[in-house]
Amino acid sequence: MEFKDYYKILGVDADADDKAIKAAYRRLARKYHPDVSAEEGAEDKFKELSEAYEVLKDTDKRAQYDLVRQQGGAGPFRPPPGWESSGGGAGGAEFEGGFSDFFDEIFGQARHGSRQGYSRQHFARRGEDVELTLAIFLEDAYRGESRTISYEVPGFDEQGRLLRQQRTLKVKIPAGVIEGERIRLKGQGAPGIGDAPAGDLYLQIRFAPHPLYLVEGADLTVTVPIAPWEAALGCKLPVPTLDGLINLTVPANSQNGKRMRIRGKGLGKDDKRGDLYAVLHVTMPTTAGAKEQALWRQLSDESSFDPRDNWGKS
Repeated sequence: MEFKDYYKILGVDADADDKAIKAAYRRLARKYHPDVSAEEGAEDKFKELSEAYEVLKDTDKRAQYDLVRQQGGAGPFRPPPGWESSGGGAGGAEFEGGFSDFFDEIFGQARHGSRQGYSRQHFARRGEDVELTLAIFLEDAYRGESRTISYEVPGFDEQGRLLRQQRTLKVKIPAGVIEGERIRLKGQGAPGIGDAPAGDLYLQIRFAPHPLYLVEGADLTVTVPIAPWEAALGCKLPVPTLDGLINLTVPANSQNGKRMRIRGKGLGKDDKRGDLYAVLHVTMPTTAGAKEQALWRQLSDESSFDPRDNWGKS
């Protein structure tokens, strides 16, 4: 069956208040009432108006209808998943023949002439899940941290109109989370309808860019500048980790780009923590005094090393 846009039928906006809805109904009802109207199709039009007003004048019905409308009420109508109708009816129609099948599908119109007053408890629909992206620093992911977040969930005002509700929540970020991980906060999503539970809030972790580290899953990579003589002679270098500085032993004759693994200094849980990789970057001095230049010349004269010995050879 086709979706019925009750707001369009009454010619009002979706945020119209009760006064505007009532005024629109009275104006159109006078125009299309079968006892006074000579227009073709007036009776069907009046039935549509009465049905639309029956829903939009009632806070609970309007809230239910807005929820269905939010689900994408266009084209063939299907009740959204989790929707339950009691089979008990809503208020009486002002015309013989009752309301439409669309109304019946939502509100469970009674089949045998008795109408038992609608109640929100007749309907149960779990609240929507809400998914947010949470950007955090690597240090927060490593140690765990509390963050205060603000987000919106769909809700209804006292007139049953659909609106967005602002929420603020303090969230504990568990130590060891990695990028892309989803944290579930049960019951912190959109409120449920009737006795149905609220939805959940899912926080998808994203890392803010870091000035030192590149992130590869649970592993981290840091580039470590090293002087040519340190690479040639070997040395101990201070390397920053998320725990603080450590001394890294660099073997003699280390090459530029050498990748050194430091176990257990990456991200993740204690029993499955990733590694930190230190990548050596041999850095030349930008200036050299006369004595330094003399030493470079002495090295050049005495060394037999040819960096292009195998260059270009297959």
